[in-house]
Amino acid sequence: MDQISIGIVDDDALIVNLLKNFLDGQEDMDVRLTASNGKDCLQKLKELDAVPEILLMDLKMDEMNGIETTQVLKKEYPNIKTIIISSHYKVSFMGFMLKTGVSAFAPKGISTKDLLLMIKEVKQRGYYFNPEQLEIIRDQLSSKFPKPVLEIENILSEREIDVLKLLCQQKTAKEIGEKLFITKRTVEGHKNNLFVKTGAKNVAGLVIYAVQNGIINADSLPII
Repeated sequence: MDQISIGIVDDDALIVNLLKNFLDGQEDMDVRLTASNGKDCLQKLKELDAVPEILLMDLKMDEMNGIETTQVLKKEYPNIKTIIISSHYKVSFMGFMLKTGVSAFAPKGISTKDLLLMIKEVKQRGYYFNPEQLEIIRDQLSSKFPKPVLEIENILSEREIDVLKLLCQQKTAKEIGEKLFITKRTVEGHKNNLFVKTGAKNVAGLVIYAVQNGIINADSLPII
């Protein structure tokens, strides 16, 4: 069974230890890094031969907070997916969190069941929104709908638009390949092109791009 490699970044040592013990107890998860703040995290990432796929990170930390750390990660480690888990959680922060490159956002009171679901969804699909967050995103995007870009066809190919629509429906690369009768590798190639052409840093960014440019309707986004 392929394990999901994880890092935990929090200045509360008790939370770090509890999370580490819990996640290491899952057959499909492996905690590869623990750090007390963003600066500590970035230093330890440099020392690893293989960095974690997912980082669970607090927002408020000394020396370097979660927002500052995420901004650096987006530039230096774009393949790492960040899940913010914070006592400063507010659904109204969702838009800002997505803009900074976060793949999921949750309160520290999240249940272990929901945390495991979130980690697995982020690993498989690149982002996770719960129903409440999705409603907030829909409201924010719908209330500030820009004029559609009529030249969108000149930016994205027909196949790239097909892939983008399916990514917005939370389909995996394997599922998209089966739907479009192309290989998983070809899907990944189209996804990389989408990142380059749209300027999005993660799948959540692609979703926002698709809604803002009229490729999909915000009301059609699936509720998990």
